[in-house]
Formats: sequence, structure tokens, C-alpha cells
Amino acid sequence: MNVLFLCTGNSCRSIYAEAVFNYLTETRHHAWSAGSHSTGEVNPLTVIWLEQEGIPTRGLGSKTWDDLDVPPDVVITVCDNAAGEACPLFFGKALRIHWGVPDPSKAEGREAEIETAFASTFRALRRRIEAMLALPLDLLPSDALQQALEEIHERASREEATQGDTA
Repeated sequence: MNVLFLCTGNSCRSIYAEAVFNYLTETRHHAWSAGSHSTGEVNPLTVIWLEQEGIPTRGLGSKTWDDLDVPPDVVITVCDNAAGEACPLFFGKALRIHWGVPDPSKAEGREAEIETAFASTFRALRRRIEAMLALPLDLLPSDALQQALEEIHERASREEATQGDTA
């Protein structure tokens, strides 16, 4: 299964998701990330956080979906509608799922507050990806997979709200 994590700038959230998915998955699945309006660079705090978590960062880069060599089976947008972000629309035959999480690169305040935003977004995406990878991805028909992925986001969002996590 080929998964595309998509947001606007491809500098933080989608990069997190690509790196975490590829770190946690078996080799028959692979993730990429892209942005509809790529910033052209990965946020340095994203790289620092991934490395701190022991997740390889080699080869990560900000890119557009035009840079993809493989068509995705699943496209997961990670932009945050609640914050008024416009999520990019991907045209193709892939399943489309939305896992909106806040953009930590927009966090303001002291260093500790910014670190908390990056940590919350990382945890939110990792939680969803771990749940996704626990599914029998190769066995689910597309409608069941879509429903399962949507439920993962809904469940995780409720848990995060209950725990007071910002993501």
C-alpha cells in the first residue's frame, strides 16, 4: 500500500507522518508526503523532534505531489480545518481521508510552548498511524478501510480532547 500524507506546505505535519509511518511499517507499505504549495524546506524543529524520537530523517524533504513517482492508494490530509486552513484536494483514484491536526509551526510563545505544540502534533499523528498499521491493510476492502481510517481519527480526537492534548 502506498500512502500519501498531504498538507499545504509539506514542512511539518506531513513530514512527521511520512517519517513515522515508514519507521513503524513493514516494507510492503510505504508513505510519502507532499504539499499543494510546498515550502521547499522541512521545518528544523520537525527534524529535531524526529531525531529525538529515534526516527530517521535522511531523505526527508518538502515536495509537491508532482514529485511523486508512485500513485498513492490512500491520501491522508493532515491540515487543520478547525484552524481555518484550506486542505488541498488531491485528484486521483486514491481513498481520501482527513486527519486534521494543528500546525505546530504556527505555535507562538515561549520555547516550551512551541516544543509542546510540536510534541502534541507528533503524538497525535503517531497515535493514528499506529492504529492504522494495526489494521489488516492488505485485506480490507476500500470502503471498510476508509471507514476504519476515519474512525481512527475520530477516536483519537476524542481521546486527545479528554486528555487536554492540543492535537
